[in-house]
Amino acid sequence: MTYETLQVDRDGAVMTVRFNRPDKRNAINNQMHRDIQDACHRLGDDFQTRVVIFTGEGAGFSSGADTSEWGRRGPDNELELRHQSGIGSRSSAAIEELSQITIAAVHGFAVGGGAVFVSCCDFRVASPSTWFSIPEVELGIPLSWNALPRLARAVGHQRALELTVLCERFSGQEAFEYGLVSHLSEDGKELELARELAGKVVEKPALAVALTKASMKALRRGTETGEVAYSDGDLLLYSRLLQQRRRRRERDG
Repeated sequence: MTYETLQVDRDGAVMTVRFNRPDKRNAINNQMHRDIQDACHRLGDDFQTRVVIFTGEGAGFSSGADTSEWGRRGPDNELELRHQSGIGSRSSAAIEELSQITIAAVHGFAVGGGAVFVSCCDFRVASPSTWFSIPEVELGIPLSWNALPRLARAVGHQRALELTVLCERFSGQEAFEYGLVSHLSEDGKELELARELAGKVVEKPALAVALTKASMKALRRGTETGEVAYSDGDLLLYSRLLQQRRRRRERDG
């Protein structure tokens, strides 16, 4: 697989997918969304890969959504605009729905959408020096990409509310204590620990692992009604439309 924004490598049954925009702190633009969705789609027919490690190239995992694209004019067709607004939710679902075991190896930082992608993975590795931030509310938009149910699953509803409303930075150690991170590594050895975990998975019988993950996915769908209780993409679209109208009013005086 060759992509504009991803670097994909394989070592036996383990695939490593790197977010590869280091000059932009691995900010997630529309092209990266399309690349992630395509890579995940291809993995649906890949019966040799058993573990997928997601990590970032350069200084950190990801700085979140590429806000430089937010000011661009969207399509005039409102249905197309609505579809475009849901691109992050589709990327998150693509990662979460993979049949392979997924591991996030988080170094440096994971901000906003980057933290969302972390929550989509089965195992999540970070070090004490890693830091996380969920700043969407501070930017005037709701946390999107259907992230709230995933965050609540990992850290509990009360903590999820606090992290999203207060928008305060928290460390890898705190993320581990909250439950967002499942494995804590030494500083600088996040990917090394992720590969160690991947090796342990590969040692197990493939079908038994696949059936176990499928059962957990079914259990999650049956208990997390929040995933279907609201239209996340529509909330994001509504927020952006309000911002556009506010900017027009300010411009027109």
